[in-house]
Amino acid sequence: MPLTPLDIHNKEFSRRLRGYDEDEVNEFLDQVIKDYEIVIRENKELQNQLLAVQEKLDHFANIEETLSKTIIVAQEAADEVRNNAKKEAQLIIKEAEKNADRIINESLSKSRRVSLEVEELKKQASIYRARFRTLVEAQLELLSQEGWESLEDHSSVEKEQREREVREVY
Repeated sequence: MPLTPLDIHNKEFSRRLRGYDEDEVNEFLDQVIKDYEIVIRENKELQNQLLAVQEKLDHFANIEETLSKTIIVAQEAADEVRNNAKKEAQLIIKEAEKNADRIINESLSKSRRVSLEVEELKKQASIYRARFRTLVEAQLELLSQEGWESLEDHSSVEKEQREREVREVY
């Protein structure tokens, strides 16, 4: 058990014949008591300061731990967001590629249909042209035959006859 100022104050020394000067010893003990009390007070103050510093240290250690955990959680969240963004980007790219393939295939199909329709129209135009040419040639051939002249002569005879009949009537 540590020595207290009261223990020093209450200490009694036995007397002997040629001992120390009692007043001098008492003065010295009084000085030791005062110094010892100062040391004890300073020690208590230092212990209180140490406790306060320890509390602050614990507080800052707790903050550090919390920040460390927060940083780890934030990093994990950032990694997760980054990974999700990459996955979403890949899905968007795949969807765009599918749409592009679909559009290209539809365009090729339409192009083939239009090409077939153009070819069909060309064939029909060629057939129509050949038929029309045949018709025109047949009509020209018909016009070039000799029977038309006799019709013209016959038609002028009939015309003259009608004119005579009209004159006779009037």
